[in-house]
Amino acid sequence: MVDANQLRQWGRNVIDIERNALDNLYQYVDSLEFAKACQLILSCTGKVIVMGMGKSGHIGNKISATLASTGTPAFFVHPGEASHGDLGVLSENDIVLAISNSGESGEILTLMPVIKRMGLPIIAVTGKPHSNMAKHSVVHLCIEVPEEACPLGLAPTSSTTATLVMGDALAVALLQARGFTKDDFALSHPGGSLGRRLLLKVSDVMHTGANMPVVPQDICITEALYEISKKGLGMTAVTDDRGLLVGIFTDGDLRRVIDAEVNLRTTSISQVMTHGCVTVSDGILAAEALKIMDEKEINGLIITNQHQQPIGALNMLDMVKSGVI
Repeated sequence: MVDANQLRQWGRNVIDIERNALDNLYQYVDSLEFAKACQLILSCTGKVIVMGMGKSGHIGNKISATLASTGTPAFFVHPGEASHGDLGVLSENDIVLAISNSGESGEILTLMPVIKRMGLPIIAVTGKPHSNMAKHSVVHLCIEVPEEACPLGLAPTSSTTATLVMGDALAVALLQARGFTKDDFALSHPGGSLGRRLLLKVSDVMHTGANMPVVPQDICITEALYEISKKGLGMTAVTDDRGLLVGIFTDGDLRRVIDAEVNLRTTSISQVMTHGCVTVSDGILAAEALKIMDEKEINGLIITNQHQQPIGALNMLDMVKSGVI
């Protein structure tokens, strides 16, 4: 059995070596080549076609996905498949981002004459500035590392980490140069919790019409409790004779009323409701409403229009069901 301390030490060594590799990467991001690569992609009216074999291909897939999700149209094309027809995805306005730590990937070098004949610029990402891929590219991004974290020096470890970070540096620099916003990001991420947080508005979550709990201020507590129970939100809005919001009555208010031994059948809801309750408009993001609920330490919200009339209600469970939390 290998000693646990030894296993932890080996793990720390990997982190130390890869951290050193990333420190080494600063000089290549600070180079003119990085700025040239960004400017070339920014001027591109087509797509960024990312290529890479083996582990470089796996990293290339991630880089293309990050570019595409942050405002730079990108696709990954497997170099081996490209030689058998997939190169047809390239169009005259595209750019090729070719990845190979050695800079000598045979599959990519075979494609370079065809890519050049099409007049497409090639950005090479390699660990060898004097490699053939670097020589045949218009821009070379160096990702050379002092050493691989693999003690045999064989498995791509530090080099793939450096490549991934270089790709992230490109994507984020381009994002900022384009003025890419949260709204832009949301449009390409409509699915999952991320998309819901960025796209879902209060109007998409709130209970309205007959499903919204609301009572007039002159009814007794018992009648208000019937409305709360019927609508199932643990609260009800309270309005005056003009239909304007004057307060809210919640499960928490009910506990305080019971502790005070108030007569539920004869006491008006207006005497025990919470005045000046927190409200929001239906146009804000559900995530913003959730932040307000967290800050105010409340479990529900009344949504009002510009005339201070209640038009909807929601609680924390609605946030959970909608995937905002």
